[in-house]
Order: sequence, then C-alpha cells, then structure tokens
Amino acid sequence: MSRWEELTGGASGQDYAARFTALARGGKGVHGEARFCAALVPAGARVLDAGCGTGRVMIRLVELGYDCVGVDLDASMLAVAQQQAPELPWFQADLAAFDPGLLGIATDFDLVVAAGNVFPLLAPGTEATVVGRLAAALRPGGLMVAGFGLDEAHLPVPPGITLQEYDDVCAAAGLTLVDRFATWDADPYDGGGYAVSVHRR
Repeated sequence: MSRWEELTGGASGQDYAARFTALARGGKGVHGEARFCAALVPAGARVLDAGCGTGRVMIRLVELGYDCVGVDLDASMLAVAQQQAPELPWFQADLAAFDPGLLGIATDFDLVVAAGNVFPLLAPGTEATVVGRLAAALRPGGLMVAGFGLDEAHLPVPPGITLQEYDDVCAAAGLTLVDRFATWDADPYDGGGYAVSVHRR
C-alpha cells in the first residue's frame, strides 16, 4: 500500500480539490507547476502528469496548449479530474506498474511531471521502479520534473526519500540531473526542505 493510501484511505479527492479552490479564491497562485513546465517545453509538447490527482496541473497545461495524459492511483482524485475535464485522457493506474502500452498510450512524452509529493507518498521501496517506468515513457532527450518535500515541515508523512536517493534511482534509469530549484517559481535550491528536480533522458 502506498503512503498516500495509508494517509487518505483513497477518499480525499473532493477535500483536496476544495483546498486549492479556496487558495485560488484567496488570491493565491495555484498554477506554478504548469507555468514551470511550460518554461521547459514548447506548447504542443506531449506531457505525462504522473500522479495527476484532481487534474489541477494537467488541466492548466491543456489550456496552455499542451497534449497531456494524466495517471493516478486514487479513484476519488480522478473522479474530480474527470468531472472537471471529461474530455481529457485520465487513467487509473499504479505508477509502480505503469505500462503505457497496456493503456494504449504512446511512449514518446516530451515531459513527465510528478508534482504534489508523488515520490514521498509512494509505497516504500517502489521509488526506483516508478522512476524506471516514467523514464521509459520519455522520448530520448525528454525531461522528468519532480517536486517534493524532504522534511516533515514539507510533508504530511515522515520523509520517504532523500535527494541523493532520488538522483541515484534517476541515474540508474538513465536520467541525468539538469537543474534543481527550491520552488515551482524556479527559486535557486538552497539545501532546504523542498526541491524541484529536472532530469533529462
């Protein structure tokens, strides 16, 4: 079982969506991840939103002109995504068993994005498998972007993976670190408790 399932019971989609709706109504920016991705690849690029949740990032990327596919394990989160954008391709799948071919998805993505603490919330011990499967979905030269917390102040669960461990599993999957930031606004990484990492296949 993933840490996310242990944390939420797989029934938190509506609550999660409501939190971001409230932030947006309060004037908070909620599209930093999409803006970050849009700075990396041109409009029209194929993007895989791995751990897409309620679809907040992917829906915004589609609005910006990207060709997107969303994958998530949590049916309650996907239900919100499908309700908000029923015309978009949403798939329920465990990232540790993600097989684009079985889902009828082409494996030539220009960018894979894993936002929302995807990696610390995986089932323990599956991180390398997930990175390998996501890397395999990228075209040569494609990018993988992951943002996640590294300490208890930035996570709803105890820290599950260090940056060094993440870089190691990326390297094992044939990915090379390109850049690292402290936020989705591309602030320089300062060794703090949150990191956004960009790797290239």
